[in-house]
Amino acid sequence: MDGWRLGVDGGGSRCRFALQTPQERHSVVLGPANVTSDFDGAVSTLRAGLAKLAALARVDSRALVQVPAHLGLAGVMDAHDSDRVRDALALPGAAVTDDRPPAVRGALGAGDGFVAGLGTGSYFARQRDGQIRLAGGWGSRLGDEASGFWMARQALTATLAVVDGLADESELTATLLLRFHGSPRRIVRFAAEMPPGELAALAPLVIEAAMEGDPVGRDVLTRGAAHISKTLRLLGHGVGDPVCLTGGVATAYARFLPADLAVALVEPRASALEGALELAGRGAAPRPGV
Repeated sequence: MDGWRLGVDGGGSRCRFALQTPQERHSVVLGPANVTSDFDGAVSTLRAGLAKLAALARVDSRALVQVPAHLGLAGVMDAHDSDRVRDALALPGAAVTDDRPPAVRGALGAGDGFVAGLGTGSYFARQRDGQIRLAGGWGSRLGDEASGFWMARQALTATLAVVDGLADESELTATLLLRFHGSPRRIVRFAAEMPPGELAALAPLVIEAAMEGDPVGRDVLTRGAAHISKTLRLLGHGVGDPVCLTGGVATAYARFLPADLAVALVEPRASALEGALELAGRGAAPRPGV
């Protein structure tokens, strides 16, 4: 199957698949694929997506074992996770990493630069001379600062501070309290029981409020931007180094960044799915901490 490549971009909210052949490309989009929070669910999603791709390409799904593949999946932490996924999918030759390397490759191509991935979760990366240095991406309990999940959590925390009489009410906190029928108990249960993607769905409310001048919304985005700036500098960002902001809440931060970072912003070259296709057949990309 010369000229065939398979790429997968699996995140906490959706999983995208692409099969490139010499003649055409087939694409499929399904639900989340996080191998840490729900391994069985992720594998089920992956199997369904691969089966749909094979059907679109009019080949037996078992033929995909011959196709160079790169699967970038949320929740892959080490080689053990990669091996589990390969075994479960019967794709022994596939490169399986977390979802950050394909996103970096897609955003920067082979060039030098920095990436802040700001979706349901968050991560940061530097690519220099073809080598990727990763930071963050440790999940909602221990990280994901400046992400959509983090935005929502900070706004809900601020709302509870208003309930306690420790902070002034804003339009945003009033809206959030009304959304939960005025019940702080419902806010606490929602935050404790819902997956990160459900909390991240509140991020557009925070962003809209910030853009309209709401003090709580602006505080959340200002603190998120400070974390972005600090992390990129620790990774070695210097004057003139390009920076890509990617992910569903990324564009909201542009106006809150320091001037030297704001002028360094460039549009991502391509998507994480394109990055996965580029990496297919080239071996595994760096894992966390590399």
